Amino acid sequence: MPVPSEEDNDDIFLSCRYGDLEEVQEYISKFGAESLSEIRDVNGNTVLHMISGNGHTDLLKFMLPLVSPSLLSAQNNAGSISLHWAALNSHLSIAKELVLFPHGPGVNLIDIKNSAGHSPLAEAELAGWQEGAKWFVEVMNLDAVGVEEGTEDMGPTDTVDSNQEVEVEIQDADGQVAKMTISGSSGKGL
Repeated sequence: MPVPSEEDNDDIFLSCRYGDLEEVQEYISKFGAESLSEIRDVNGNTVLHMISGNGHTDLLKFMLPLVSPSLLSAQNNAGSISLHWAALNSHLSIAKELVLFPHGPGVNLIDIKNSAGHSPLAEAELAGWQEGAKWFVEVMNLDAVGVEEGTEDMGPTDTVDSNQEVEVEIQDADGQVAKMTISGSSGKGL
C-alpha cells in the first residue's frame, strides 16, 4: 500500500473533524486502516481526538475496531486524550463509546490527567457538564478511594438496595471536593 503524504494526513484529519465517513473510507481503502493509528497533527492530536471533540458518534463506532486500542489513551501535546475532548465539548455518546469499547482501557481512561492536571471528569466539571460528570462518577473505578464506614463486610456479590442514595466525594485536580448523590431508581442525582 502507498504511504500517505502530509496532505493526505491533513485531509483525513479534516474528514474526521467534520465527520465525513465516505472520505475516511476512501482513505482506508487507499492507505489501509493501520496508518490511522500512527498519524498525528502538529499538536499531537489523533484521528480520535478530532472525532471525539466534534461529536461524530457514527464515525467513532466505525473507527474504533479499525485503530489500535492504545489510541484511546494516546495523549496530545497538552496531555489530553480523546475523552478529555469529548468531556470538554459535552459529548456523552462519544464518552460512552470510548469508555465502554470492549478492547480499550475502559474506565481507566477517566483517570488520565492532562498537562493541566485535569482528568476527563475534571474537564466535564469545569465545562459545567453535569450529565457527563455524573456518568463518569457512576462508571469510574472507585475502589481506590477506600471503604465507606459500615460497608467493610460487603463482598463482591453483595448488593445495595436500588432505592438507596449513595453519596460520593471526588477531589478534582485543584484539590476541590465535589459531592454527588447518586440515587437508585428515582433518577435523581446531583
